[in-house]
Amino acid sequence: MIFPHDQLRSLTQRIFAAAGCNPEESERVATLLVEANLVGHDSHGVLRIPSYVQWLRAGKVIANQTINVLVDDGPLAVVDGQFGLGQSVGHQSMQLGIEKATQHGVAVVALRNAGHLGRIGDWPLMAARAGFISLHFVNTSGAGMLVAPHGGIERRLSVDPIAASVPVPNGAPLLLDMSAATIAEGKVRVALNKGETVPEGCLIDAVGNPTCEPSVFYGNPPGSILPIAGHKGFGLSMIIEMLAGALTGGSCTNPKHAEQVANGMLSIILDPSRFLPTAEFNPEVSRFVDFVKSSRTTTPTGEVLMPGEPEQRTKAQRLIHGIELDATTCSQIATTCGLLEIDPGFEPPQTEQPSQSQAEINIPGVDSEE
Repeated sequence: MIFPHDQLRSLTQRIFAAAGCNPEESERVATLLVEANLVGHDSHGVLRIPSYVQWLRAGKVIANQTINVLVDDGPLAVVDGQFGLGQSVGHQSMQLGIEKATQHGVAVVALRNAGHLGRIGDWPLMAARAGFISLHFVNTSGAGMLVAPHGGIERRLSVDPIAASVPVPNGAPLLLDMSAATIAEGKVRVALNKGETVPEGCLIDAVGNPTCEPSVFYGNPPGSILPIAGHKGFGLSMIIEMLAGALTGGSCTNPKHAEQVANGMLSIILDPSRFLPTAEFNPEVSRFVDFVKSSRTTTPTGEVLMPGEPEQRTKAQRLIHGIELDATTCSQIATTCGLLEIDPGFEPPQTEQPSQSQAEINIPGVDSEE
């Protein structure tokens, strides 16, 4: 089914309002989830609605939370998200960081115990729109234990996202939004819902054999996601766990915390005007972007795209043509609406009866992480 973005945003807002979120929070969650779909990251979009609502109903994430500032020391802050929705407590954490960077030229904010923070690229973009450079490290304390270490075959690590952004004069910010793993769990779930496979080199089964089948990843015993670039991605993941888990005061991935999603995020925010005059920084950013894009391309019609440009182009298309959702996701959203006694405004398409393994994973919220 194809939905206009404003219709999907309105429905999502109504869902979270019915689930107990106040108007500001329900609007923010809806905006960020639909934005993820608009830019092409369906794994972090409205596919998450059933999980989030189930967590709210089970008390595993709490509506309308305010961050608790535990340490406030000049440019440094440590805050507890108190298991609020990630889109809400993440926004509050970044607001605090931007205020501190405005005052001090630099800020470091350690956020612990946040609900699922969604598309991590939202947070560096928030800083870039305020004129700041930022770098973000994220982990999940236990519910997102999905990745095998290099040389291992059992889950021991989070997907461990890292994101950064640099404002570009007269253009969209440079945006890096990636993880230390070969694929996000949400993308595996999208493939499962669509009845598709994932690319080679992303997954292994429970005994370490390569697989492209999403159902094997969710099997019993489960498979694992692999780190990017072998030992390099594994090394990056270990550092991210230290920064987002240990240093925030939350937790590195720990099976004892597997019952509740709790993201940690370490954010470093920099005001470039404190390092050198804007009249020097901005031209150098523009010069280098232009220089890199001027490279000869591998095909005659090819081009070099900056980090973030593919998302910008996808958004431009989806704003015009709408957001396509697979039948399983539509059905799950409609079921969630039924639980909340609201009208989804659409008739979900018929889906095939799932296998046992698919039925288990399609229970909203059971498996989820980054």
